[in-house]
Amino acid sequence: MSDDRIYPDEPVGDFPEPPVSFEDREGRGIVVRAFDPDELDAVVEMYSDFDPKDRAQGIPPTGETRIRSWLDTLVDDGLNVVAWHDDRVAGHATLVPDVGEGETTYELAIFVLQAYQEAGIGSRLIEALLGYGKEEGVERVWLSVERWNTAAVNLYEKMGFETCNAESFELEMSLRLH
Repeated sequence: MSDDRIYPDEPVGDFPEPPVSFEDREGRGIVVRAFDPDELDAVVEMYSDFDPKDRAQGIPPTGETRIRSWLDTLVDDGLNVVAWHDDRVAGHATLVPDVGEGETTYELAIFVLQAYQEAGIGSRLIEALLGYGKEEGVERVWLSVERWNTAAVNLYEKMGFETCNAESFELEMSLRLH
């Protein structure tokens, strides 16, 4: 299937590559680093703790078996970063390859555990993920977001994403890294 999305002509600015350390708005020390397969259990635990009412578009899945199966696909094929608060996973973001005719684009997905939301972690996760993606040669990134999720839409726009399709209840947004 070809990628019919429209991408901006100009690439967005530079993003930091992981690891990235910062203090969130709650004063917690957070480190965003590239996913390490040895830490899969901690990521599964975050998703097991994820409040089902905050699921969007059917993800993340519920139940450990389904979470592990879903994560296996993400970590085998995609680029992943994880936000850590001490020894607890606070968030996870991924770029999943979307192979089309002749070129691969990447779909972005991000999840921040409820106790860590609205503390600036999502912004740093996306920045580190896009920095990692750019370093790995990713050129085009897209995402879909429910149009009523104004906080997420505003965050994506702040990162440089532009709306490329607004014809359904979801917005599709895109950006160019190279």
